[in-house]
This record gives sequence, structure tokens and C-alpha cells, in this order.
Amino acid sequence: MQTVDFFTPIVDDPYVFGQIAAANALSDVYAMGGRPLTALAIAGFPKSGLEPEVIAAVFEGGYDKLREAGVALLGGHTVQDNEIKFGYAVTGAVDPARVLTNGGAKPGDALILTKALGTGVVGTAIKFGRASQPLVDQAVESMRRLNRAAAEAMASIDGVHACTDVTGFGLVGHSSEMAVASGVTLEIRAADVPVFDRVLEIVQQNRTGGMAANREYFEAIAQIAPSVPEPLQDLLFDPQTSGGLLISVAPAQAGRSLQVLLSAGVQAVRIGTVLPRLPAAAVVVR
Repeated sequence: MQTVDFFTPIVDDPYVFGQIAAANALSDVYAMGGRPLTALAIAGFPKSGLEPEVIAAVFEGGYDKLREAGVALLGGHTVQDNEIKFGYAVTGAVDPARVLTNGGAKPGDALILTKALGTGVVGTAIKFGRASQPLVDQAVESMRRLNRAAAEAMASIDGVHACTDVTGFGLVGHSSEMAVASGVTLEIRAADVPVFDRVLEIVQQNRTGGMAANREYFEAIAQIAPSVPEPLQDLLFDPQTSGGLLISVAPAQAGRSLQVLLSAGVQAVRIGTVLPRLPAAAVVVR
């Protein structure tokens, strides 16, 4: 399997930016139940105005995260660009009989999410100095964390029917894609969705362009109860960087799945249930 992902800086620290870019690029392989093997760096840096030490720190952060994942860096390609960009093309391997896609969810399945929401909002707040340091620390720790432990835990669980990582389309967007691909409706319990501490307090001042685009695109096939607070509604559409895995697992295995994930150090939470397809909605949030 092969995947590619790169983006502009989401934090000020170049080393941490490199780490986040690597964790994010590896995530698609983990979401498919695979093991990343090799990577090629993709980078764009301005011709002038950026210290060589900064560029080196970006590459070092990414390289250290690849080493943590057991991935070999084979090389890459760099171009001149007025806006900094960094990421990787990743090659991984998976048993063809155990490939996970977003198209296998079945009615009755439990929905498990492995990371809290809010990285898009926090990333915007960082740019304008509107995020507290504890909140920044939470988001950075989450974005730097590999989905490796979650993927390895999934591999030991029977009854995992579908999986996707929650990234640019937000939780509702990626849930909608899973629902449509599987021919089902995903029911999400808003009160159970994990979010960063106090992030709901800053959503209104730090809405992202991606959040608005996601809401405009996916709202037509999503039903959100009026009782769900508006800041949380926004956060459900928030584009995530290096987000967690959304896992659809057989109901008989839901309890064991949570135990295995939590034992592996994964912050897993059951957030909903898979329903037979409803004619009016791919996703229902109550």
C-alpha cells in the first residue's frame, strides 16, 4: 500500500512540525491495518529568509518519528516554495486477507474513536496567540502520537469490520464516508465524543476554513440534534491533523476492543453505534 500527505506548519517549533507531519503521513497505513516500511520526504522551502538550522530541525523531527515507527527513510524531493510544506510518501505492507477499509461497517457495530478532537481549532488559535499552553500541549502531544499502537491492537481483535483515520474531513465527514461506503448510518453520541480540555471555549473565535467547507459539504447527509451545543457541532466538522482512528467493531467484541486498546496506551472511547441505513442521513448525531 502507498499513501502521501504533506502540509504547511501547524506549530511554531520546526522539530515538532516535522514529527507531526511524519505521524500524519503514516496514519493512512495504520488505518488500513498495515505496517509502514519506507518513506520518501516531500518538502518545499523558501529560497531565502529561513535559517538552515530551521530546515534541518524539520527534517530531524520527521526522521526521529519515522525511526520510532520502524520506517526507513529512503530519500525524497525538495523544491523552492514561498510557503513551507513538508510531509512524506509512505509505502507499507498488509496481509491482503486483513486489509481494513471504510466500507465494511455493519448494523449493530460499536464505533470507537482513539483520539480527542480539536487540532484544527487549536492550530488556528496558535497562529493568533489565543490558545493556553496546557491546551497547546494537549493538541501537540496528540498530533505527535503515532496510530501505531491502535493499529497493532486492532490486529489482535476479531470482529473489526471497518476503519478510517479522522483527518481533513473531520469526524462527521469521515463518518459520512464510512456510512456511504458501507451502506449504513452511523449514530454518534455527542456527549461521548472526546475533545481537548477547554477547547470548546475557543471554538467560536478560531473556526477554520476547512471547518466551514466540511460543514457545507457534509451537512446535507448528516442530522445533528438541536440539543447538541453549537461549539461541539462545529468541532465535529473540524479538520484534524494526525487524528485518531474511527473503528467499527462487532458488538460482541466492543468491550474487549476497548480493553485491548486502553491496555496498549490508546485513549479509546466508544462514541456510537452503526444502524441500518436511514433514508435521510448517513450520520446522526444526538
